[in-house]
Amino acid sequence: MFDLIKTSWIPIRRRSEKTEIIRPSQIVENIETDPVVDFDWPRVDFQIASIEFLIGLLATAFPPATERKWRTLWRTPPTPEDLEAAFEPMRKAFNLDGSGPRFLQDFEPLSNGSEPIERLLFEAPGEQTIKKNMDLLNHRNRVQRMGRPAAAIALYTMQSWAPSGGKGNRTGLRGGGPLITFVTPSDHDALWHRCWANVPLGTPPSEADLPKVFPWLVPTLTSEKNLEILPDLNAHPLQAWWGMPRRIRFNFEEQPNARCDITDEPDDVQATGWCQRPYGANYNYWAPRHPLTPTYRPGKDKELLFQHPQPGGIRYRHWLGLVVPTETSFEAPAIRTWINDRQPDLDDGDTPRPMDRFFAGGADFDNMKLRSFAESHFPLPRAATPEDQLLVDDMARRLVQASTLVADTLRSTVRAALFSAGATVKLDASLFTCLREEFWNRTEPAFFEHLTQYSQNPTAAQDQTCHDWLADLRRVALDLFDEYAPATPDTDIQECIQIGNGRRWLISTLYGHSKDGKQLFEFLKQPLPPKAPKKNGTNHAS
Repeated sequence: MFDLIKTSWIPIRRRSEKTEIIRPSQIVENIETDPVVDFDWPRVDFQIASIEFLIGLLATAFPPATERKWRTLWRTPPTPEDLEAAFEPMRKAFNLDGSGPRFLQDFEPLSNGSEPIERLLFEAPGEQTIKKNMDLLNHRNRVQRMGRPAAAIALYTMQSWAPSGGKGNRTGLRGGGPLITFVTPSDHDALWHRCWANVPLGTPPSEADLPKVFPWLVPTLTSEKNLEILPDLNAHPLQAWWGMPRRIRFNFEEQPNARCDITDEPDDVQATGWCQRPYGANYNYWAPRHPLTPTYRPGKDKELLFQHPQPGGIRYRHWLGLVVPTETSFEAPAIRTWINDRQPDLDDGDTPRPMDRFFAGGADFDNMKLRSFAESHFPLPRAATPEDQLLVDDMARRLVQASTLVADTLRSTVRAALFSAGATVKLDASLFTCLREEFWNRTEPAFFEHLTQYSQNPTAAQDQTCHDWLADLRRVALDLFDEYAPATPDTDIQECIQIGNGRRWLISTLYGHSKDGKQLFEFLKQPLPPKAPKKNGTNHAS
């Protein structure tokens, strides 16, 4: 059997740029001299899924009981033998093939619903696309077989992020295509520290609890009769890492000297297809139990839901809800724990640690269709004390609120400049989407520069930070307005009037004279400009 605990199957890269294939416990091997620094899959979704897999494995089998224990293992990582011993009680859940329970596969052998192996990949064309001969951008049969390592991580990716898949094919425990966030510490490049930074406190499950952690160890709790999988009722909370919404069973074939179509690595046993049945596990009420995914509340008295990537990618405008909570959106538990509990304890006296970084990404789906894969890396400015960190969070909130208001005003004023009042032009048209995205692009470096400088002296830098940010917003907004709504010598007089009116509207907001302008100045705690004197119709001699 292909044992995912004892078998070397994970491609990695070390600091020396040397590449290897390792087993999970080897992430701490040679950590002082030549540590593992990253995975080496040829696909970005496999890279991110592997982070989740390792964090989940550590959170399940090797969790720290206290923050003190966590800090001890941060400074003195375990040995490969320590991890081997911790993973050993879980091994029966990590066999990919064989006749018994299989990793993330249905407990029962399946014989119907046969699918080619490439349909385990999100971008692969579906049955209807192929029937209509419409697979123009993503052609069929590019992946006809997978070695067992690639098959294992492809299966984990599918079960963890599963989108809508037709009648009875359930989405992942966090819904289809969850947003994934985690901290990347800047003072350690070892993969161990990146994983350990995001592992929550806990205790390993008992032997009796393993079937509720790893649902493939027992017959599937199917959803034909509307059965839901609920934490602490018919599932262990640790199943957050090991959800199995799809009833899948691999078809393996012995193929001596064969190579995987994804990794080009040799494997004498290849996954060539998979069988499936509908109505796998239906997960409900799991937010906010997954440590790596932020949540939001869609309305008053509504249950929390997991956040998902949206078109346009992830920018600093999403800072609220990903790093700083709002009334309706909340950062992932791992991010909250790092900022509040772990990050402050790692500073060593008067020598501050380098600035950590923050990852946010995931697959952006429109039902079953993969639109894109979002991936963003941001600096994570921090203050010296918890009290100062609250000031930094409040400043971030103000800067984002101000830039959002200006972006909306810019979009509206450009629309008014280019189209007549009665024109049926939606504000989400591609022109205005590009305009907003360019606004976020141009202001993002300044946002992090201001927030970083402010975090170093938050009690004294508020006025200057807000003043400088307002100046940046004015400069970028006016530049973009002139680029998207230019007035040239050839422009019609009526069009020039429209452009002029739109620009005056934008200026009135940027300088605090309109209703939105007053809101902008309130966000940034700036004094409103003096009101212009009223005209009384009387001419005064000079």
